[in-house]
Amino acid sequence: MNFEFSEEHHLLRGQARSFLTEQSSLLQVREVLDTDRAYDTNLWTGLGELGWLGAAIPEQYGGVGLDYLSLCVIAQELGRSLAPTPFSSSIYLAAEAILLAGTEQQKEIYLPKLASGEWVGTFAIAEQDAVVSPNRVNAQIQNDGLSGKKCPVPDGDVADFAVVVATEGGVASWFIVDLANASVSREAVRTLDPTRSHGKIEFTNSPVECLGARGQGAELTEKLFNRAAVLTGFEQVGGAQAALEMAKEYALGRFAFGRQIASFQAIKHKLADMYVANTLAESNCYYGAWALQSGETLLPGAAATARVSATTAFLQSAEENVQIHGGMGFTWEFDCHLYYRRSKMLSVNLGSHRRWKNKLISAIELERQTEVALAV
Repeated sequence: MNFEFSEEHHLLRGQARSFLTEQSSLLQVREVLDTDRAYDTNLWTGLGELGWLGAAIPEQYGGVGLDYLSLCVIAQELGRSLAPTPFSSSIYLAAEAILLAGTEQQKEIYLPKLASGEWVGTFAIAEQDAVVSPNRVNAQIQNDGLSGKKCPVPDGDVADFAVVVATEGGVASWFIVDLANASVSREAVRTLDPTRSHGKIEFTNSPVECLGARGQGAELTEKLFNRAAVLTGFEQVGGAQAALEMAKEYALGRFAFGRQIASFQAIKHKLADMYVANTLAESNCYYGAWALQSGETLLPGAAATARVSATTAFLQSAEENVQIHGGMGFTWEFDCHLYYRRSKMLSVNLGSHRRWKNKLISAIELERQTEVALAV
């Protein structure tokens, strides 16, 4: 069993890193952070022209028709650059939701627009205390219209449409809503990481289009989040690696008492611990990518493993990067806080860290029970 990426994937990684180094430096990230811009529109246009938005979308729907491994490579490089775009909400969530549950007509309408970057999509589920769960949804379908509030919604203030989790007859289902409709009102929500826009959306008897089978909202959401967890895991690993590199470069260039601070044991141990956590997370994400490419059977456990380890690694690397920079690491002028902000935001965007730990425990227990049953 080979979890390594092919030569073509490594070539794609090189292209992505080169492009993002030039087009999405931390200076550009700061431009979005320091202004009211929701995202970098020029970068978003470039991603569409390169075909990265449609990497895993079949050619018949306007995509490039590559595999999920290619999308994982792109996700990792986007995470490394902290790219301020709606890539995750539009591609990991909206596009994957359409691919997962859409009819042929829905795929023909929405996927080409997402692949080109003409439309931005999102997935709206959170309501109560930002809890991401189909069992904690109050938005309802009444008289064939959607009423309720969703907050926070990733890129909800700029998206063209949203896949919304709402209840109908007491059970959760998926619905597509045109956010430009007059019955929809929305506003931007300030979060810890303004370079990833979020919004509050209110629906008042808004027209909807059912996505997938009615009553399957909870099951579909779990499947979607398993896919998104692997892709987000690669994004987190990319960010963790960049934070480690930043900390290492600073430690090698900073002198105290006539020595590089990288030569001090405390700094060495911090860097070593960051490297171990990042390497473990990358390995788990590789397994998650293989499971994502192979099918649904092993994906729940692999996705939870990737999600937990990648979240841990990015949080640790971002925090230790600040500490290694010392007092300057806490200042606005240094870029350490950019990684810290992104690590915190990504740690909750698909549900809490505890939720994914519980999913991992459940997957391990199910695997153990299966092994016992087969042994008997």
